[in-house]
Amino acid sequence: MAAYLPEIVAAHRRTAAADPRDLGELVARALEAPPPRPFAQALRSSAAGLAVIAEVKRRSPSKGELAAGLDPAAVARAYAGGGAACLSVLTDEAFFGGNAGDLAAARSASGLPVLRKDFTVAPADVCDARLMGADAVLLIVAALSQDELASLYELAGRLGLDVLVEVHDEAELERALALGPRLVGVNQRDLATFELDPLRAVRLAAEIPPGAVAVAESGIRGPDDARRLAGAGYDAILVGESVVTSDDPSAAVRALCGHPVTSRGASAGRVADARRVTA
Repeated sequence: MAAYLPEIVAAHRRTAAADPRDLGELVARALEAPPPRPFAQALRSSAAGLAVIAEVKRRSPSKGELAAGLDPAAVARAYAGGGAACLSVLTDEAFFGGNAGDLAAARSASGLPVLRKDFTVAPADVCDARLMGADAVLLIVAALSQDELASLYELAGRLGLDVLVEVHDEAELERALALGPRLVGVNQRDLATFELDPLRAVRLAAEIPPGAVAVAESGIRGPDDARRLAGAGYDAILVGESVVTSDDPSAAVRALCGHPVTSRGASAGRVADARRVTA
């Protein structure tokens, strides 16, 4: 089985190490960029139930081409028409075929807040997210040391960006929660092998504090999955392949939106109590 994450992260670290730009100048430019749209707030404000972050995604390392000739503006408009609360746009070019232009086009066409979906490994990546027009940035716990995670999280906040902190297991969730994040994503796809574990998100849901927006990611194929995750207490789902490959992206998104969300509060409290007892 191919191991994708180490290869992808290593490539991004090589790019970051070779970046000749001055970080101070990048930060200054980013601070002068137009203000971001409120990504986390858009998910919290979804009074109709489960919110959807719909993804603009051209290809993946495991599946290859997903949407040949994809028009990011047209797809983004379709997602917005279907009721998506936010967008996610892949900007990694080497492995996912995306670019900053896809993000700019999708954001302009939809009017929605947009997450830059990429492998953020350096401060310049955070600055670039703001400069290309992103409203939120992804930090993958598995790809970062704790010091890197904290530093990049702090920089994103300084630049006005929301942060989706992505985890894959209990240990990573514990590291993420040390930041006090507003957004926690649980990816059901193992980024080392790209295999799916459809029970992972349900297993971790109760451990995400009620004050954070909980986002389930990957392997969400239709309304049954959306209902199951809403029932586990997720406030939002991030969906890519099933909507970008649909013949009717608007209808595909609409079918995922609005399912009643079950409170995580009582379950999260029980997990916290159990941890204190066994500590």
